[in-house]
Amino acid sequence: QVRSKVAEGHTLAHAMSQYPQTFGDMYRAMVNAGEQAGQLGPVLDQLADYTESRQHTAQKLQMALIYPFVLIGVAIAVVTALMVFVVPEMVGIFAQTKTDLPPLTVALIATSDFLTNHGWLLGLGLVAVVIAIQQLLKRPVYKRMSDSMLLQIPGIRRVLIGMDTARFSSTLSILMASGVPLLDALKIAGAVMNNLILRSASQEVASKVQEGSSLNRALSQEDYFPPMMVHMVASGETSGELETMLERSAANQERELEATLGTVMGLFEPIMVVVMGGLVLTIVMAILLPIFDLNTMVR
Repeated sequence: QVRSKVAEGHTLAHAMSQYPQTFGDMYRAMVNAGEQAGQLGPVLDQLADYTESRQHTAQKLQMALIYPFVLIGVAIAVVTALMVFVVPEMVGIFAQTKTDLPPLTVALIATSDFLTNHGWLLGLGLVAVVIAIQQLLKRPVYKRMSDSMLLQIPGIRRVLIGMDTARFSSTLSILMASGVPLLDALKIAGAVMNNLILRSASQEVASKVQEGSSLNRALSQEDYFPPMMVHMVASGETSGELETMLERSAANQERELEATLGTVMGLFEPIMVVVMGGLVLTIVMAILLPIFDLNTMVR
């Protein structure tokens, strides 16, 4: 369809603008700037490199985030198997003794009975909660509340800011290098940020630049842009190499993000081992306590 419109005499940017769901603001703005400057080929090469880089970064983040969910899933599966298959067998033995059981064992048996008889309700309830949360987050007011809450958690705040500001810097750099005016580039780059709070901060930056402020000063007045990014932007504005410094800033933030995720994952694994060990130990103790009591009674 785009090819047909171009064949009819329309510009590529105009043809792409007819399909905004497929071609975002950034793509259309860059193609338009490239056509006006007679540099469409190099601009398309830049777009291809940018898209490939974004996909590569997204894949690395997904792989880093999949691991903890796999560990959590395995832990839940192991504990559930113990509660549903092992504990009921032991309960039959304890029932034959007709003795009072320790509180920990009673609690374990009650939990096991619930999971055995009503576990499907719990699973159904969790699925319903997940679906409800997803539907709520589609509404801007709830999405904004969620984004604000996430930014209050220190570790998550650092990761979210690193992801979005790296994306912002990279997008702004490639837009400006393609000849897109700074104000337009700021608005488009801000729109690629996932967190609505950070997106609002980028809109404030665009407003201040429009009023005459320098970019580095506008960024420094917001709480979410890393100091290193602000310093590099200031250096770029002074030297006339803003696009290059923005690109370096994005690369620097991506390296820091990878290091942060590596540290978090390195801490997560031993924490999960300790938690898993604690749960299994609790189950084992709940099973062994009645046996110890029986031995004491026999003596």
